Amino acid sequence: MRLIDPDAIAPTAWKNGGGSTRTLLALPAEDAWQLRISMADVATDGPFSPYPGVERWLSLVEGAGMQLEFAHQTVTLTPLDPPLRFDGATAPFGRLLQGAARDLNLMNRGGQAAMQSALPGRRWQARQQSCGLFALQAGHWSCADGRSAALGRHTLLWLDAAPQAGMTFDQPGLWLEFSAPAT
Repeated sequence: MRLIDPDAIAPTAWKNGGGSTRTLLALPAEDAWQLRISMADVATDGPFSPYPGVERWLSLVEGAGMQLEFAHQTVTLTPLDPPLRFDGATAPFGRLLQGAARDLNLMNRGGQAAMQSALPGRRWQARQQSCGLFALQAGHWSCADGRSAALGRHTLLWLDAAPQAGMTFDQPGLWLEFSAPAT
């Protein structure tokens, strides 16, 4: 079990200058990832970077909202909305609704992944090889196998081997899961 505090990770500026990102987890390695989980601070309107061959999941974790302008549709994303899944090659244009925002990104290259809202106290069972929880607020995570942990706000808890038992979190959060591509 890993607990990853984004405040302990130095932010990296985007090439377009519109924000910064903190890579919370990259598997199997930073330079050759199949899974990448990052938290981005978005300061201005601007285009997303294209990631051909990558499935993306995005959830707004701070701020009023963001409009994502894709080629054939516009999607408004607020902190109350479920995570949005889209093709990384589409690279929408993001427009902030009322000032800066922070989002959580899950990027999957070739494997299977998912991100979904964690409802306070509701039991959740991972279906993939690895899983985690991103805490939107400080709270307590527990697993029916007896493990538990106190999580700070915006902390990522990651389990390389997903437990067979159900898990709960007593605050709002995001469940994440991943299985590496078959070799």
